[in-house]
Amino acid sequence: MSMTDPIADFLTRIRNAIQANHRMVDIPASNLKKQMAQILFEHKFIRNYIIIDDGMQGTIRVFLRYVPGTGRSVIHQLQRVSKPGRRRYVDVQNLPRVKNNMGIAILSTSKGVITERQARREKVGGEVLCYIW
Repeated sequence: MSMTDPIADFLTRIRNAIQANHRMVDIPASNLKKQMAQILFEHKFIRNYIIIDDGMQGTIRVFLRYVPGTGRSVIHQLQRVSKPGRRRYVDVQNLPRVKNNMGIAILSTSKGVITERQARREKVGGEVLCYIW
């Protein structure tokens, strides 16, 4: 299987692991995915993540987070926005608000991979990679 959309793969692996109630999921590493994992961690969507160096591409091991006592994931949905076939760019005036600011949008900008809130503060637009809530 050729990887045409590594970000969709990243989101799908997390989605599938949550569906199966796994505690963690391994994802092939890339700098972009490491930055996305860091954002998920900072916003408490995941418990933690580690980078496993195998001398090649490496792997990101993401430790999923569940609501204590319920077994429900803190992540309700991961939605890919910009796709390889249809890129979605926004300027600073049109930055999305996800679920009334309950969720986040991850953007790829000139300032790096950041959330829409950070993009608002930095006054930059960019490519909307995904929504998470």
